[in-house]
Amino acid sequence: MKTWIIPAGSTAGAQALKLTERSSPEPGPGEIKIALKAWSLNYRDRMVASGRYVFGPVTRDTVPLSDGAGEIVAVGRNVTEWKIGDRVVGTFFQNWLSGPFISEILRSDLGGPIDGMLAEEVVLAAHGVVRISDHLSFEQAATLPCAALTAWNAIFEVAKLRAGQALLTLGTGGVSIFALQLAKLAGVSVISTSSSNQKLERLGALGAAHTINYREIPEWHTEVLRLTGGRGVDAVIEVGGPGTLEKSILAVTPGGTIGLIGVLSEPGAKIDPRKLIAKSITLRGVYVGSRAMFLDMNRAISAASLKPVIGRVFSFEDAPAAYEYMATGAHVGKIVIARGA
Repeated sequence: MKTWIIPAGSTAGAQALKLTERSSPEPGPGEIKIALKAWSLNYRDRMVASGRYVFGPVTRDTVPLSDGAGEIVAVGRNVTEWKIGDRVVGTFFQNWLSGPFISEILRSDLGGPIDGMLAEEVVLAAHGVVRISDHLSFEQAATLPCAALTAWNAIFEVAKLRAGQALLTLGTGGVSIFALQLAKLAGVSVISTSSSNQKLERLGALGAAHTINYREIPEWHTEVLRLTGGRGVDAVIEVGGPGTLEKSILAVTPGGTIGLIGVLSEPGAKIDPRKLIAKSITLRGVYVGSRAMFLDMNRAISAASLKPVIGRVFSFEDAPAAYEYMATGAHVGKIVIARGA
């Protein structure tokens, strides 16, 4: 079977990806074999390919990507939950089934410490997948494991938002778009930012109550306060990191929550912690979520027949181009790789 790999020690990004062949894997006891149909990219995958993720360059030839969906084609001994033909999607952390995030979970994330999903076939533990909702295609389901679950965790597990409260999202990447969609399901009002008026129109069509062009209004936190009558939002999906965090602190209401997810902006910016203290803000890092959270999210997605937003689809053979397209920032929602695209 064919698989993409990132060679050991690589820091070359998309240029490093190599299509190769490996023997078709076979499931052992407690494992399942999946024929993959679709995959999706996250910013984290670009960092892994360029050696900039938390663990540095990969130390062995590594199959990339955490997100992939497909069909079970074989089951190992002692597997009772799954059968051949079931449609499944992998979980980002293979060892985070439920409960709080603990050290044992680290280094069980697909596409980095362990081989990921960008292959024609993979073998995973039976507990390392969840069932795909009936209304979703493989392409749509492949967008869920990292970005969607991160947004769900930040909104409902960390910030515990309720109907009538307000959320701020930054940009139009996968996490931010999912945060908008999921928040709307719960009756949460969403304010969204972008540097593109065309993208802002798309955000409005997806349900954002208000949109802000942060190039036209550089001090965008003041507009957030104006739109909320001076109160501020109850929570922020903070994907910018040091370059936007200070304004997010100013935009959130006293006692509010900031879910720190990304570090997309300039790393040299400094934060004054006194503002966090003065407003009694909860600043919490959000690192995807557990399988139990995934199952909760799937129930909500199924009940609402929610459809993920896919910005562009690439073929399996053209995977490096998908990485390069993500670097342009032109997409709204998720970038997907699919068989036969």
